[in-house]
Amino acid sequence: MIRFAGNVLSYTEGMDQDDFMSTPLNYDATLRNLELIGEAATHVPDDVRAKYADIPWRMIIATRNRLIHAYLGIDDDTVWSIIRDDIPALMKSLKRLRNDIGGTS
Repeated sequence: MIRFAGNVLSYTEGMDQDDFMSTPLNYDATLRNLELIGEAATHVPDDVRAKYADIPWRMIIATRNRLIHAYLGIDDDTVWSIIRDDIPALMKSLKRLRNDIGGTS
């Protein structure tokens, strides 16, 4: 999940929302990595989810489902908000989780 979140931040670095929306390769790659974050979240064991309840696991998974299936279309303002507001916070939480369990990747 950390790698995918890092990709999201890397692919959108230095962009504003208009740049992001007008760069199809970055847009598509970013959406794919948001999907992968959600897919990876589905494989996090329940005990880890409970211990790190500050991470919005259900919202992450629901976002993945929305992106994959494009229920009611994709709201680009919401996607941009996730990129700018949620992914940096998620990255910090995931790094804390990784450090707590002694991982390196």
